[in-house]
Amino acid sequence: MGTPAGLRFAAAVENRARLIVPAIVIYEMSKRLREIFEEDTADLALAELITATVIPLDAKLALSAARVSARHKLAMADSIIYATAEAHGATLWTQDEHFKGLPGVRYFPKTTS
Repeated sequence: MGTPAGLRFAAAVENRARLIVPAIVIYEMSKRLREIFEEDTADLALAELITATVIPLDAKLALSAARVSARHKLAMADSIIYATAEAHGATLWTQDEHFKGLPGVRYFPKTTS
């Protein structure tokens, strides 16, 4: 979206062939994008996001997320996101400090610019 964070994550997001997106991220991004941008702009960004492989929450992933939540003291959405990355052997790219220091996470601190 031309923002500093957007530019930082472009390499990961633009590689659609390898990009996986937990379904709950669609919800979270939709909510956040609609707070920041006009609806048409938010819809364009979401349309790009859903061209990736979207991973639904099923019973196996939900159970794994519950274990992740207990082990790492993560909230529900964060535990689903992290469990999805673990289940698919993916690197989790994030600015969410809750994930900082966890294995398989590429954490970028939020910048004020």
